[in-house]
Amino acid sequence: MTTETAAVPASPAAPGAPLLEVTDVRKHFPGRSVGLLGRRSNPVKAVDGVSFTVHQGETIGLVGESGCGKSTTGRVVSKLIEPTSGSIRYEGRELAGLRPGQMRPLRREIQMIFQDPYSSLNPRHTIGTIVGSPFHIQRTKPEGGVKKAVQGLMERVGLNPEHYNRYPHEFSGGQRQRIGIARALALRPKLIVCDEPVSALDVSVQAQVVNLLEDLQSEFGLAYLFIAHDLSVVRHISDRVVVMYLGKVMETTDRDTLYESPMHPYTHALLSAVPIPDPTVESRRERILLTGDLPSPSNPPSGCVFHTRCPKYRTQLSETERERCRSEEPVLEEKRPGQSVYCHFAEARTDLIDGEADLPTTSGLRETRPRSAA
Repeated sequence: MTTETAAVPASPAAPGAPLLEVTDVRKHFPGRSVGLLGRRSNPVKAVDGVSFTVHQGETIGLVGESGCGKSTTGRVVSKLIEPTSGSIRYEGRELAGLRPGQMRPLRREIQMIFQDPYSSLNPRHTIGTIVGSPFHIQRTKPEGGVKKAVQGLMERVGLNPEHYNRYPHEFSGGQRQRIGIARALALRPKLIVCDEPVSALDVSVQAQVVNLLEDLQSEFGLAYLFIAHDLSVVRHISDRVVVMYLGKVMETTDRDTLYESPMHPYTHALLSAVPIPDPTVESRRERILLTGDLPSPSNPPSGCVFHTRCPKYRTQLSETERERCRSEEPVLEEKRPGQSVYCHFAEARTDLIDGEADLPTTSGLRETRPRSAA
């Protein structure tokens, strides 16, 4: 049996070009067999035309409610699953369609931190084996040997290097996530996909892990695709934010614009649900409720996929405007400089989050950093 080792076709990226460019990516899973005749249901459109870019050293926050396709997007970007269609360009090189042997060299540069620190580590392997596995898989010999490199990584992420021979069950949830971070960092990647890396942790530990990720980003120039549903953490760590709903991008812009002047009705609803720790301010805020359940990704609504739950559609539009929402699908277009929205009747609102100080932050998070120049 032979191993594919063909070189990856390269098209060097121009100076200032994105590190990662995702264009119209779709991931549709086959429908399941139903009925006595075994007919297949419609394919599940988990990701349906997603586009965004990530620059070197930048953090892109990917947010949305459960089932919106954000984790599938992360797995497609990291090539853990193959996209159905679309383009994924990393430093000018097309990743979609690459065979495993062609993708292997790029695995060093694109890594992933998983959501569940309990299931993402092999319970039969020691921490030294887990963190050292990238070196063995990539046949890389770090200076001083694998053990020295692994212990250095453990120390860098806040673990005791003397625990090299311990097993995952001997560590807490926060420590296990640090092990996952050390494993992702081993080969010095340029891009790390963080799939809700703090959602399974205690609140006090979340801040420690987020602060660690920021320190590592500053030290190694990492770019993050940070998938989360906690809008407070996303605002703290992100430079730009992508909002997803039912496999599609609803809105994308820089962090401050999204939180201070969002335009999509879905973003309005998400931000209105963020609690503010000032009872006086909280009592004056409008809570925007989404009616109904999330539609099935195998049978999305016609026209705008959000119209069945959209409060603007329900209370503010004329029948002619509603018909447009039902029959004509919007496109993600730039409504204001740097702010693109998937909506026929987008409208900016500035009354949802009243200033930086009013937004709750996880205890222990450092002061929100300025946006990167990217």
